Amino acid sequence: MTTRAGQRASAPISGPEIGTFCLVLHSHLPWVAHHGTWPVGEEWLHQAWADSYARVFDIATRLSDEGRHNLFTLGLTPVLAAALDDPYCLAEHHRWLADRQWQAIGLLNHSGIEYRKAAEREIAHAHRSLALFEKSWQHGASPLLRHLLDADAIELLGGPLTHTFTPYIPEKLATPSLMTGLDDMQLRLGARPTGIWLPECAYVPDLDVSLSRANVGHLMLEGPTLQAVGANTSAAWQLGDTDVRVVGRDLPITYRVWSPKSGYPGNRWYRDFHAFERNSGLRLYRVTGRQVSAEQKNPYNESRALAQVERDAQDFVSRVRQRLLDISRNNDGTPGIVVAAFDTELFGHWWHEGPIWLEQVLRLLPTAGIRVSTINDAITRHGVTGTVRPEAGSWGSGKDFRVWSGEATTELRAQYDSTTKQVMHLLAEQRIGQGIKTRNLLSDQLITSLLLALSSDWVFLIEKAGAAQYASERAAAHLADVRQLIDALSAGRGDDSDWVRIAQRDGIWGHLDARRFG
Repeated sequence: MTTRAGQRASAPISGPEIGTFCLVLHSHLPWVAHHGTWPVGEEWLHQAWADSYARVFDIATRLSDEGRHNLFTLGLTPVLAAALDDPYCLAEHHRWLADRQWQAIGLLNHSGIEYRKAAEREIAHAHRSLALFEKSWQHGASPLLRHLLDADAIELLGGPLTHTFTPYIPEKLATPSLMTGLDDMQLRLGARPTGIWLPECAYVPDLDVSLSRANVGHLMLEGPTLQAVGANTSAAWQLGDTDVRVVGRDLPITYRVWSPKSGYPGNRWYRDFHAFERNSGLRLYRVTGRQVSAEQKNPYNESRALAQVERDAQDFVSRVRQRLLDISRNNDGTPGIVVAAFDTELFGHWWHEGPIWLEQVLRLLPTAGIRVSTINDAITRHGVTGTVRPEAGSWGSGKDFRVWSGEATTELRAQYDSTTKQVMHLLAEQRIGQGIKTRNLLSDQLITSLLLALSSDWVFLIEKAGAAQYASERAAAHLADVRQLIDALSAGRGDDSDWVRIAQRDGIWGHLDARRFG
């Protein structure tokens, strides 16, 4: 059976269909290869890869093999896709998985019985991770993703190359970055995404025109961004006068999982992310209590955690069902849409039991009369309700731009502005003086390094005091690279050893063409 969009249908639904649920997973990390290892840097990639991406992809693969379709919508930034396909990152991740297994084995000789129990559990987990990598990931993420896309198991969202905060960069840089990012997915997967993940869900008026120019079909915005102008999150909308469609994230449903105060991952029986064994770095304790210090955490009990997963999965499905019933009742019986969106890294990395919960939810929803769908399929099935013209908004704190406008990053953002203007002016001069017939690899790297510097991650980490020193150093280093490249380009030093070194470390996209920018 196929949908009107030509896709195969979701899992069979028990009883009358009461509405549609869309799960959106946003997958992103900045470029970390060759930029530090432990405790930040490449370690971020390896932990998220093993504990989140591999496990979530495995769930999608198994459910797809059972004949299930339209499971969820996956946002994957081009910079993360590049890392998951990169030969260096693949080799390092294989080594890292083996190292983690040996670290767990080392705990078998610990004097504490709880440590030895934990060691057995961690050894088994490390063995599964290593076996999964050797079975499915030897050639990177692209073959896995292509299989899932060909089977209509998921929908893929593209996006700008380096997850830049779109409202704060010029359109002549933002739009080519988005279009090149969509090209990247076309090259990797043989299919160009019709939808995108807008970084930080950051929207400003008139952005719809740029999105339409890039042939974007649909996206998701934060619920309050739509609600502030009278639109609801239970339907799809037309964005301004364009053909772009938009849906909104349902915060009450999403926060049932993600709320730091009451979300499921904070339950006392789940494995604690912040408390870990000093020597091995392994996490051996449970949450115990939201106000309990790391030193007072109790040992993790896997059987209790798994029992809690089942309760929380059933609770979530019942809440989605009630939300959809309320929507239908308030809309003269017309079924609606509920969209829940999370960072993919929540499932497995931050919340160890998250992938188990996720699989149970995907299995339970159809039994409750709920259609599990992708954004594209939901829009095709339900159509659009009307036109919406959102004001500025994001999914950050306060649902505005305060995280990316704070005092701690005032100087950095000023450097961003001046450097961006200098780069765009230089490219314009080069275009006037040399024309656009000849590609310049130094200019290509200049754009790449600038976009790496402008990644929203650095401002976010500084403002949130999360790895702030690393973020400051990374932003400063990329800006220094940009200045070196500007000097080399201005002087016509095409064989400059410094820019070759930068390109060898950060030359991520061979298809990026600077002539497209500015």
